[in-house]
Amino acid sequence: MTRILVIEDDTDLRQNLVDLLELEEYEVFSGADGEEGLTCARECLPDLIVCDIMMPKLDGYGVLKELRADPNCLVIPVIFLTAKTDRQSVRMGMELGADDYLTKPFTQQELLRSIQTQLSKRTAIKAALRWPAQQSDAHAATAGDQSTQSG
Repeated sequence: MTRILVIEDDTDLRQNLVDLLELEEYEVFSGADGEEGLTCARECLPDLIVCDIMMPKLDGYGVLKELRADPNCLVIPVIFLTAKTDRQSVRMGMELGADDYLTKPFTQQELLRSIQTQLSKRTAIKAALRWPAQQSDAHAATAGDQSTQSG
């Protein structure tokens, strides 16, 4: 089952997001602030993170910086949800490595499409990274078969 972590300090919004994602049959974890979310990310290693930017203790930018510095969390897609709509905030998030940036208010469909897009991209990247290894394994097996036949 696909695991999604929601990091959001607004209790009602966090619960609504959890409920929505569970209805879509995702396994959902949540954190009430950046520090709690970061701890959860490192423990549960989700397939995707939906994260607010303006939060107590550690903001979303700080969460993203920490995730991108952690080899275990480096490639987890992060979708920012935020009321910050100015160009500088959007650019900062993207430059830190955010995979998408949705501004509040957003629709359920916008969020679900963004999640699906990021999960599909992650699946394609994983498949592409395995392909050379599979090719090498197949080549090695073929070479081994040929040496056995000739010997």
